[in-house]
Amino acid sequence: MFDGFWDNVFRYPRYFITFLLGIIVNAFAPLQPLLKRPITLIAIVGLFGGILAFMAFTLRAMLGLSTI
Repeated sequence: MFDGFWDNVFRYPRYFITFLLGIIVNAFAPLQPLLKRPITLIAIVGLFGGILAFMAFTLRAMLGLSTI
């Protein structure tokens, strides 16, 4: 009944990592042509940094953590 149970349990982390990498590759594949030009590369990196900063400041304010 439980012949291959632990083998299947130990395969799940590898499946999870492969699944996440597939999502990341498919999410960023349409952006690859935009990254070839320096202006759009700077804009995308700036937008990504701005989004991260906005989320960090918002979470700090919501959670009542010390201000910067």
